[in-house]
Amino acid sequence: MDTLTPQAPPQSAVEKSAIRKVSIRLVPFVALMFFINYLDRSAIGFAGPNGMNDDLALTVTQVGFASGVFFIGYILLEVPSNLALARVGARRWLARIMVTWGIVAVLFTWVGSFEHLAILRFALGVAEAGFFPGAILFLSLWVPSRHRGKILALFYLAQPLSTVIGAPLAGLLIGAHGFLGLEGWRVMFLGVGLPAIVVGIIAWFYLKDKPSDAKWLTVEEQEWLTVELAAEKTKTESLNIVKGKQHGGLRTAFSSGRVWTLAFIYFGFIYGLYTLAFFLPTIIAGFQEIYDVEYDVFQRGLITAIPYIPAAFALWFWTKDVSKRGLKTWHIAGPAIVAALTIPLALFAGSPALTIAIIALTAMAIFAVLPNFWTLPTQFLTGAAAAAGVALINTVGNLAGFGAPYITGAVADATKDANGEPQYFVPMAIVGFFMLLSAVLMVLLARARKKNAPIDGDLAAPIAH
Repeated sequence: MDTLTPQAPPQSAVEKSAIRKVSIRLVPFVALMFFINYLDRSAIGFAGPNGMNDDLALTVTQVGFASGVFFIGYILLEVPSNLALARVGARRWLARIMVTWGIVAVLFTWVGSFEHLAILRFALGVAEAGFFPGAILFLSLWVPSRHRGKILALFYLAQPLSTVIGAPLAGLLIGAHGFLGLEGWRVMFLGVGLPAIVVGIIAWFYLKDKPSDAKWLTVEEQEWLTVELAAEKTKTESLNIVKGKQHGGLRTAFSSGRVWTLAFIYFGFIYGLYTLAFFLPTIIAGFQEIYDVEYDVFQRGLITAIPYIPAAFALWFWTKDVSKRGLKTWHIAGPAIVAALTIPLALFAGSPALTIAIIALTAMAIFAVLPNFWTLPTQFLTGAAAAAGVALINTVGNLAGFGAPYITGAVADATKDANGEPQYFVPMAIVGFFMLLSAVLMVLLARARKKNAPIDGDLAAPIAH
């Protein structure tokens, strides 16, 4: 099927050393920031079934709303935040975002009601706005496009690892019930919020905005990265010159059919991702009644982490295959179909082990796609258009961050069984539908490119260079 990004050419010694240093010195730190980011935003999923829902007398619908309202605040400031990053500089802006969300995250320790919870979740979204697309854009400004799949894969490993490490960690923190006179779930909120403040302060001094500022690169490595990135930017901008007129600003991003198509593809993956993040702990807690088994808080944390271990391997090896072959349509559409089928199928498994195995396939499919997906927007957008385009795609995708938990909770509540227990088949079928839609849109996007159809209005340049 169509190759959407080119295969990597042979590398020079300077290229190898420059990319290796960026991979070692820069990417792990930004990945640590992402690790804390994802852990803080998904902490409510661990707190809910481990005391918070009972202490605050929350319904499933209220849990879904509180989980999802985060994304309303996030969405409102997503594009403005990313434009501010482009103007102020990534180092300062990402550090500011992190300290701000850390302060809000710590305040969850003293939440006292559903209303208070919803307000804090909204405020957390406002505080985090722009971090993820800003981090993607920041890393994209450090390496040429042919290396971005690998770099973003290293970065994205933080997301499944945040659950692999974070779920047992959350279990340990929740198990520290009584520390400082707090319930266990409140201790957990305090324990995952404070690191954001500390790492945010360190980021101000540690990160650099561009290769020429990095003293850990040799002069030759700085020059190679600067020249390569400048040449690539010039080439990409030339693709957006139509009829003698430059289309490189905000209008390019917001009027681009390609950007909007990518945004809706991303929506489907995020819908599946956050359904897993917010409701997997609840589904695992339900094993005790369905299968007559007993798990303590730490064991539930370990079980929650299991699907994300193979997901991390799938992410890495799928990206290696993309680097070898070039990104092809089936690299995106194939996993979307797998996720669409496995999400509802998990509810028909006859044991906890089989349920987790099927959910692991879903997680593998979603995470295999995400870092490779994000190599596409910067293939045809630069400057302000890149900042706005990446933010717009992430904004539309994060509408699913609100919709997935809220719709899942509301539909589960609306389809209770005779015993009054929420039912999850219809909500999971909805997730499957959106994942399947992502696969269809990816195929249509590839066909439009193959036929050179003008899906961007008057901009018909192909996705690949």
